[in-house]
Amino acid sequence: MRHALILALLLGAVAARAETIMVSNEKDNTITVLDGETLKLVRTVKVGERPRGIVLSRDARFLFVCAGDSDRIDVVDTTTWRVVRQLPSGSDPERAVLHPDGRRLFVANEDDNMVTVVDVERGVVLREIPVGVEPEGLGLSPDGRFLVNTSETTSMAHVIEVESGKIVANVLVGARPRYALWQPDGKRFWVSSEIGGSLTLIGADDWKALGQVGFAIPGVPAEAIQPVGMVLSRDGTKLFVALGPANRVAVVDVATRQVERTLLVGQRVWNLALSVDGTRLFTTNGVSNDLSMIDLRAMRVLRSVPVGQAPWGVVVKP
Repeated sequence: MRHALILALLLGAVAARAETIMVSNEKDNTITVLDGETLKLVRTVKVGERPRGIVLSRDARFLFVCAGDSDRIDVVDTTTWRVVRQLPSGSDPERAVLHPDGRRLFVANEDDNMVTVVDVERGVVLREIPVGVEPEGLGLSPDGRFLVNTSETTSMAHVIEVESGKIVANVLVGARPRYALWQPDGKRFWVSSEIGGSLTLIGADDWKALGQVGFAIPGVPAEAIQPVGMVLSRDGTKLFVALGPANRVAVVDVATRQVERTLLVGQRVWNLALSVDGTRLFTTNGVSNDLSMIDLRAMRVLRSVPVGQAPWGVVVKP
């Protein structure tokens, strides 16, 4: 009985690590698929031109790919690894986020200053929402009630009421905001500003800025520190921030809003994703054309592996 229990625990541990990493490569129009344990290449999937934002369906069966220069969303079946559908998106889709209902996909269209709402089941556009210039970042509140869109040129975070499609607040943030991320309790959200070199924390009760986080790295010029992608630790106590051409990931204590450390990864780190168990962090490095893996328990980079040309987005499939 004891041996059987030990075997079951070991098998469970192996199963828990059986995950797949998907990376969008904007210069060679591919999705790189890696084994999550070994980081070995599993396959390369051809998609539309300039793929950037990628998001999984709720059951992880499909990958939605923002093919910016093709003006569409490609849908990749993650069992056959084929593009099985193409969805309308508006002009130059850059990033997308899926509503908790699993049906509505919100797409930031950089060229026409719109957020497009797409019904992924019927393959139709439900609504277009005018926002600021060069929209990119998208973040849905945990309850799906509010959508935050960041507009790069306008330097604003637009808070959109999902059901009505109305903008209920416009919040001025740092220059060139790129990403929006809600806290799990839905009371606050973070916005990263690439040129501003900072993060802004915004409260959901009155849509006011609660404070900012800045970055300084010895030996790195301030203009090279450009925050873009963000992800929270599983327990919500740490915020990991991709710092672009600074080639580092910052670790921010959420409670104190202090930068605890930075970790050196590949060149021009864009976006981040956690492993399923939350113990590892994967980064896309757009200039060195690789993906780095960070051990979050030891807070050290374990290794980097080559992917496609100009890797941008990354997601992890259980």
